Order: sequence, then C-alpha cells, then structure tokens
Amino acid sequence: MSFSSSTMGSGSRTTRRTFEFGRTHVVRPKGKHQATIVWLHGLGDKGSSWSQILETLPLPNIKWICPTAPTRPVALLGGFPCTAWFDVGEISEEAPDDLEGLDASAAHVANLLSTEPANIKLGVGGFSMGAAVAVYSATCRVLGQYVNGNPYQVTLSAIVGLSGWLPCSRTLMNRMEGSHEAARQAASLPILLCHGLGDDVVAYKHGEKSAQTLSAAGFRNLTFRTYNGLGHYTIPEETDEVCNWLTARLMLDGSWS
Repeated sequence: MSFSSSTMGSGSRTTRRTFEFGRTHVVRPKGKHQATIVWLHGLGDKGSSWSQILETLPLPNIKWICPTAPTRPVALLGGFPCTAWFDVGEISEEAPDDLEGLDASAAHVANLLSTEPANIKLGVGGFSMGAAVAVYSATCRVLGQYVNGNPYQVTLSAIVGLSGWLPCSRTLMNRMEGSHEAARQAASLPILLCHGLGDDVVAYKHGEKSAQTLSAAGFRNLTFRTYNGLGHYTIPEETDEVCNWLTARLMLDGSWS
C-alpha cells in the first residue's frame, strides 16, 4: 500500500514523496474479538517477525495487525536503505524530525484501524522506531490532527512503546497549550512505556525523558517501566507486563469463545 505526501519545494513547486509499505501480517484472535492493535517493528525489521511473537501471547481477545515499513534510505545508517517508518539521523531532542515520514506512517496505521468494527477497542504498539510511531500516534490522537494539519480520526484506547522514544518532543508542549480538548484526551489515554537500563541502541535516558515530557504535557495515564540489565530487545518479564496491562486497560475478559 502506498501513501503520498506533499511538501513545498523551492518557489511554488510541490514535491511528492510516495511511501510504499510492505506486507502486512495479521494474527487473528483465538477467542472473542474485543480489541485490535497495530504493532510496529523496529528499524530494518519486518511485520512477520513480531507477528510470530504476538501469536504466542495469552491474549485471545486481541487481533494483531503487523505492517511492514517502507524501504528507504536512512541517515542514521549513512543513507543505506532499509525498512524504516521514518528517516532518522540521530536519536536526540535536538535532531530534526522527519515530519513527513512520521505523518505517513501514523496515517498508514490509522487507515489499518479505520475498518475495524465500531465496538472494537483500538490501540497502537511497537518496538524501538515502531514505538516512536506509536507514541507519535498518541499525540496526533489527542490533538486531533497530524503535524501536516490533516485530521486524525481514529479513537485510540491504548498505546504501548518498548525501547522507544518520543518524536517531536520539542514542540509537543506548545501544540498542547490552549487546547482543553487535547488536555482532556491526553489525561485519559492509557500509555505503557518500557525501557531497559542496558539499552545501547536507544539509550535509557531517551525513554525516560520521553515519559517525563509526555507526563508534563498532560498524559497523566502513563506507566513507565524500567528493566535492569535489559538491552535493545524484549524479555518474558516485559511481555508479561504488556499482557497484564492490556488486559486491565482494555478490560479484556480473557475468554476463548
């Protein structure tokens, strides 16, 4: 599936970038369908990797949708092309954000969720760069729009980010200020962020700072979990936490029929 985005170039010319997303893998609920979560992989990975992990979790009421990011040159890798939800040069608050790429990926996620039945609770989760898009989607949800101004029209009930960070953190406070509706939405949206102290890819300080920034911006229903010795990967202790948190926040009944 492709997503087109426009940016203003020199003068009045408009340049268009088309993002070709890869294959989407779906894990059907083994029991009564109560929630659908789009789960986003990390840099250089693909949707099938996480679909195999999610299929083993004791969450029979969740349908998992695992898309694959477009293949694009990534500045962090010296321009080497690989699957990436957006371009990134370095992970820091000072680094420029690829707003076009972020909006395209967040819109792709919202589009995948838009066809779910009305009585199904919706969520977004991810690992590393995928977690960054999940958290970015949370900010789009509460503000009601993407950075490009297009409306964000999907209601989210849960956000999960493992070993990730918050894009556009420098501008979040300014965008939130003055909007009572955004503040109300932010206060009620459940977010779970998990990070390992031993992460040598996305340093723990970035995950911690992201949680602090979100809390300061009004995201009061936020849980931040720290794991001693955990690097840039996941462990059963962490996935158990995710399962318990989702079951409680989405009020899943755990039934298999």
